[in-house]
Amino acid sequence: MDEQGRETAVIVGIDSPYEENIVSPEESLEELERLVRACGAVVMGRVMCRQKKPYPATYISSGKVNEITELCQEEGVDFVAFDVELSPRQVVNMEDAFDCKVLDRTQIILDIFARHASTMEGKIQVELAQLTYLLPRLVGKGKVLSRLGGGIGTRGPGETKLEVDRRRIRNRIAKLLNQIERVEKRKRYASSRRRRRGVFHITLVGYTNSGKSTLLNALTGAEVFVEEGYFSTLDTTTRRFYVEGAGDVVVSDTVGFISKLPHTLVDAFKATLDIVREADLIIIILDITDRRIFEQLDIVEGVLYELGAEEIPTIRVINKIDLMGREEIEARVSAFPDAVPISAKYGQGLSRLRDIIEGRVLSKQAGIGG
Repeated sequence: MDEQGRETAVIVGIDSPYEENIVSPEESLEELERLVRACGAVVMGRVMCRQKKPYPATYISSGKVNEITELCQEEGVDFVAFDVELSPRQVVNMEDAFDCKVLDRTQIILDIFARHASTMEGKIQVELAQLTYLLPRLVGKGKVLSRLGGGIGTRGPGETKLEVDRRRIRNRIAKLLNQIERVEKRKRYASSRRRRRGVFHITLVGYTNSGKSTLLNALTGAEVFVEEGYFSTLDTTTRRFYVEGAGDVVVSDTVGFISKLPHTLVDAFKATLDIVREADLIIIILDITDRRIFEQLDIVEGVLYELGAEEIPTIRVINKIDLMGREEIEARVSAFPDAVPISAKYGQGLSRLRDIIEGRVLSKQAGIGG
C-alpha cells in the first residue's frame, strides 16, 4: 500500500489476435487503468504483452512473467490486474510467481459494482454475479484462489464478505435467483400496467459515465443524485415528464455499458436490463469528449443486440458539448448526422431533443389511435 493506505497495482494488457475487442489493446489497457483507479488503487506500472495466443499455465510468456515479477518486487505492489479473464490455474501460477494477488478485468469491474450497490436489488444482483464468477474458481476443499485475503477483488456488496464454501455458494446462488425472480415479477407487473394504460416508455442507455443520470434529471426535472465515475448507477431510476397531447411519458435510466462487459453481470442484472427490452424508444447517449466515441457506439449497440433490443427505435444523443470548442464539436458531430448534440448539464440542445421525443411519442400514439 502507498502512504495514504491505498492498494498499489501493476496492470497488464494483451495484444493478441486471439483477444477480439472493438477498442485497441492500448485503449483497453487505459480503460483498465481507469477501472483500477475507480477501485481506489494506484497504478505503479504498465506492461503490454504481445503474443499470438494464450499460454495455458500463465496466459503470458515466461519472459513476461519474469518481467512482471521484477516490476512487482521493485514497486512492492499489492496486486497485478490483467485486461483479460483468467483461468483459476493461471491465477494460482502467477500469484506464486509474483508473490501478490492476481486479478482479472472481470474482478475489477465486479469490485466497482460492489462498491456502488446501495439498494437491496442492486446488492442481490452484484452478489449473484460475484458468486457465479467465484464458484468455478474455487480450488481444493472450498479454498478460494490462494491469496484472496481482502481488499480489491474480495469486496462483497455493502459489508458482506464473499463466502468460499462450494455448497454454501450453490445454496446462496439458488436463493438469490429466487429473489431476483420475485423482482422480475414485480417489474413485469409494473410494465404490463404501463402498457395497458398506454404510457410511452423511454430508456436511456450508454457507456458508463456518459451522462445518463444527468440527462434524466434534465428531461424530467428530477433530482436524481449524479456521481462522476464508472458504474455510479446500478439500479433503474424511473421518472416522468408531460408531453402535450399525449400525457405522461416514463423515462428510465439504467446501468452503464463498457467494453468487455462480463457475461456474469449481464446475466445477473437481467431484472434491471429487462427494462431496455420493454422500451418504446431508446436514447443512446455518447460522450463527445471520449476519442473512442465510435467504439462506444459499437459497444452499446452490441449490448442492445445481446439483450434482444436492436429493433427498438432509437435516438442518438452526443452529450457534454459544453466541454469542447465549436470546431471540435462540429468535426465530431458531422460523423453522426442524425445525432442530437446536447449538454445535459447546462441544457444546450435539450429543446430540440424534447421536440424530437415529442414527435416520436405523438407518432406512436397516432398509430395506436388509428
